Amino acid sequence: MTCVGVRRQVRDALTVIYERRLARALVGAETPRHVGVLADGNRRWARASGLEDVNDGHRRGAATIVDFVGWCDDAGVEVVTIFLLSTDNLTRPESELTPLLRIIEDVAMELASAGRRWQLRAVGAPEVLPPETASVLKQAEEDTRGRPGATVNLAVGYGGRREIADAVRSLLAEHAERGTTLEELVDALKVEHIAEHLYTRGQPDPDLVIRTSGEQRLSGFLLWQTANAEFHFTDVYWPDFRRVDFLRALRDYSARHRRFGG
Repeated sequence: MTCVGVRRQVRDALTVIYERRLARALVGAETPRHVGVLADGNRRWARASGLEDVNDGHRRGAATIVDFVGWCDDAGVEVVTIFLLSTDNLTRPESELTPLLRIIEDVAMELASAGRRWQLRAVGAPEVLPPETASVLKQAEEDTRGRPGATVNLAVGYGGRREIADAVRSLLAEHAERGTTLEELVDALKVEHIAEHLYTRGQPDPDLVIRTSGEQRLSGFLLWQTANAEFHFTDVYWPDFRRVDFLRALRDYSARHRRFGG
């Protein structure tokens, strides 16, 4: 065996030991009910790996998504929201966008496949997506309805500002149908009324948001829902994100003293 191979074996063995130590430390610790993730860095990972096709990074990242959902389910996380495609991403050239959409469709079908525990839910504006992509996401929802595991939100064709605007439109339409006057709505309107019309209505707000690749911004992800969320940023590119990285995020979350509203 080469020196490189020996070093890799030693590194992997140490990682396993560290991972077990983290898992033991988390026994009895507070677990987030809802975890959001910005799975960032697929393209940069592909370039850093010397791959000519950046879609190979997205494919590797897709495999990490399936693993990640399993880690969340094992940890007792009830809701997972994964930011896969923003509304801004839809302006990419067709040569970039079409392969990415196919990969997203494959991820949805893999997560929805027989034997999986998870309930899938598409969050975003389906009307901005190509019909075939919207159809795959809708079918994944139908196929997984009632499963016992974590709820997995796939944020595709998603924009945080658009979500809030859609929620307000939905609220106004609902009250118009009831015959509520604008003056009556203004007097009665509360924050909870808008929350009831968000894409994630009925779900707890995220407790923890993870972003990979070193970026430290939300990029419009769950703008309304993350008002009181904790954030964990890591330099690791998403395709290299491992269970030990997830456990580190949970450890950091459990060590924080959460203060709401200040």
